[in-house]
Amino acid sequence: MRVRVRLFAIQRELVGAREVTLDLPDGATIEAAWTALVDWYPVLAPGRSSVRFARNSEYADAATLLGDGDELACIPPVSGGAGPDGPTGPTIRVIELRDSPFPTGLGEELGARLSTPADGAVVVFVGRTRETPGTPAPGQEAEAARHAGRRVDALEYEAHESMAEAVLGAIADEIEERFGVVRLAIVHRTGPVPLGGVSILVVAAAPHRDAAFDAARYAIDETKARAPIWKAEQFTDGHIWIGAPARTAADPVEGGS
Repeated sequence: MRVRVRLFAIQRELVGAREVTLDLPDGATIEAAWTALVDWYPVLAPGRSSVRFARNSEYADAATLLGDGDELACIPPVSGGAGPDGPTGPTIRVIELRDSPFPTGLGEELGARLSTPADGAVVVFVGRTRETPGTPAPGQEAEAARHAGRRVDALEYEAHESMAEAVLGAIADEIEERFGVVRLAIVHRTGPVPLGGVSILVVAAAPHRDAAFDAARYAIDETKARAPIWKAEQFTDGHIWIGAPARTAADPVEGGS
């Protein structure tokens, strides 16, 4: 059988390709596919402990069986629509990835779009790029040491877009179940973002402030922990991939990590 393997962020750079096609025996598992991939590209081997996998855009265990024509995404460390009425009014979701700068006032625009006369609280979280470096992804420690003490010039975001949108939709489902918040926006940038630029907006509207604050916090925490979106800190003479191994399921602790 033939499997399409997609590579992202540091893996893509190490291999020099975004996709690799593997011919595998029938009944092969994800782990067998990874082993075959490493046979071709040994440079990937040291990253195994921090890699997660997705079969056809859904997180999957390494023991999962693959089928002919499957897409296997190797997930290195990581950094919508409208539905029926819920118990507190209409369900409104905005789940987007954007490859261009957010317009000024987008948070206020989304708040006005989401909120209803029943809502007494609208919480807007704005994530901006900062000059201080974050935690380097596994395997990036030496490069981080080379740039130690230097200011970050910009960030670059890369995403497995279809899977990222699905994960953000699942996070919105969890927010509705845990906090009863049904009006939510999560909008994330891709591509280059200058220093001080907005990389993510989360907007939650709810009748009461506690639920709106809890929803917004859960949304940003789970997005950073689970969405297949990668961040590279850019310097004048190089870059560093930032992040930790992806968490493949919801945080069991209510309120997020």
